[in-house]
Amino acid sequence: MNAPATSPTPTAPGGLPLLGHGLQLARNPLPFISSLRDHGPVVRIRIGPTPAYVVTDPALTRKVLVTDAAHYAKGGKIIDALRVFFGDGLATIADGDAHLRHRRLMQPMFNKAHIADRGDAMIEQVASAVGAWPEGQPRDVYEDMNEVTLGAFLVALFGADLPEHLAGEFTALMPDIMKGTIRQTILPPWVTRLPLPANRAHAQRVARLRALIDQAIDHRRRRAAGPPSGATAPADAGCPHAAAAAGDQRTGLFDTLLTAEDPLTRQQLQDEAITLLTGAIETTGTTLAWTLYEITRHPRVEQRLREELVTVCADRPLAYEDLEHLPYARRVLQEAIRKYGPAWLVTRTATRDLDLGGHLVPEGADVVWSPYLHQHDPAVFSDPDAFDPDRWTTGNTAATRGSFLAFGDGRRKCIGENFAWAELQIILATVLRTWPSFRLTSRAPRPQAVVTVKPDRMTMRFHRQPAPAPRNTDDPAGVTTVAEPGPDSKPSPSAG
Repeated sequence: MNAPATSPTPTAPGGLPLLGHGLQLARNPLPFISSLRDHGPVVRIRIGPTPAYVVTDPALTRKVLVTDAAHYAKGGKIIDALRVFFGDGLATIADGDAHLRHRRLMQPMFNKAHIADRGDAMIEQVASAVGAWPEGQPRDVYEDMNEVTLGAFLVALFGADLPEHLAGEFTALMPDIMKGTIRQTILPPWVTRLPLPANRAHAQRVARLRALIDQAIDHRRRRAAGPPSGATAPADAGCPHAAAAAGDQRTGLFDTLLTAEDPLTRQQLQDEAITLLTGAIETTGTTLAWTLYEITRHPRVEQRLREELVTVCADRPLAYEDLEHLPYARRVLQEAIRKYGPAWLVTRTATRDLDLGGHLVPEGADVVWSPYLHQHDPAVFSDPDAFDPDRWTTGNTAATRGSFLAFGDGRRKCIGENFAWAELQIILATVLRTWPSFRLTSRAPRPQAVVTVKPDRMTMRFHRQPAPAPRNTDDPAGVTTVAEPGPDSKPSPSAG
C-alpha cells in the first residue's frame, strides 16, 4: 500500500545547515517540542541532515500507536541507541513474533494478583530504606527516589531473599549505568564507538551488570531446585508456582520466566532484566522526585494526602490492600506524571510510504511522538503548567484519555503499568508516613529533558516533627499557584 498524493508537510522554523533542529533539541527541547503544535498536526524537523516527522495531534498519535501500528515499527534514533544497552529486551525488541512471544511470557508477571503477592515485601523494603535517612540533613531527592525504587523492584523481581551483596552492588552500579546510557543516547553513534575512557567504563559497567543478573538468575534457580540433600524445607520449596500461590514473598516476578515451558535463553533473560530494572528506576524515580517537589509547593495537597493516609491506615502500618483506598494519592501521582512526562520523546519508523493526516511520511523515516507535548496541550488540559490533582477526579478524565500517554498505547503499551502504580503509591505513602515534614533546600529544580524529564538539582531536609499547619487559603481546591521554573535542558555535568 503506497501513500496517495498528500499536502506538503510544514517544516519547523529555525533549522540550521548540517545541524538542522539538533541545536534546539539540545538546548531547549521542551519549549521547542511544544512549539511544534502551532505549525500543524504533523511537522517535519531535521536532526542533523535526517528528517523526522513529529506528530502533534493526539488522534494521529493514536493512529501511529494503535490503528496503524503495523506500519510504524518500534525503532528510530532513540530506540536504536537504547538497544545497544538493553539488547533485545521488551522495550527495544523489533515488532514481530519474538516481541509477541516475550510479551506473552512476561504478561503474567505483571497481573494485579502476582504483584499483590509481593506487595508486603516491597512495603517492608521501602520502609527500611526510607526510615534509614538521617534526620535534618540535605538529601539528593532524585538519587534517593531512584535508590528506593531500585530496592523495591529488586525485591519484587528476584524475591525478598536476594543476597545482600548482590542487592548492594545493583544499587551502587545502576546510577552510573543510567548516566552512561543517557550519554549514549545524546551523542552521535560514531562518538560512542570510539575507544574513549567514558565509553570503555560504560562497557565495563554493563558487562558487570550482566554478570550480576546472571548471579541473581542462578540464585533463583537454586531456590527453585530446593534445599541440598538432607536439608529440611517447606513442602512447596521446589515449586515456585505453589510458593507464589501461597504468597511466599521469597519468590520473585522473574520466577515466571525461569519456569516457563518455553524458556528464554540466558542472553534474553539478561536483556529483559536490564529492560525491567532500567524502566523501574528512571521513570518511577523521576516521577516520585517531582511529586515530592510539588508537595513542598502545595501545602493543601500535602495536608489532604496525610489526612487520607490517617483515615485509611490510622496508626497501623501500611498494607498492600490499602492502596486501592488512597484515590487522592493516585491523583497526585497521575498529575506529576502528566506534568513531567516522564518520557518526553519516543520514536517509530515508517515501514512504507504512509499517509498520516494528509501528509506523506516516506518509508524509513523516523516518526516522533511526545507524551510531554500531548500532556501539556491547553486544548485538553486547562492551564497545563499548573499542578492540579483534581483534574483527575471522576468525570473529568474522559476528554483527556487520548492525550495521557505516559505509558504509551496499543500493542507496545508499557507492560509494567500496574506495577508502576503500586510501587509509586507504596513509596509515596511510606515517605509521608515516615517523615511528618520535609522541605526543599535547593533552588527550584529545572526540568531537564534527556531520556526522561528529570530535575537538574533537588535537595530536601526530612524531619520527624510535623510542620506548622498550612494557613487557610481562598483556593477551594487546595492548590496554591506558584510560578513555574523555566524548562532547562542543558546537559547535566553528571551525565558525562
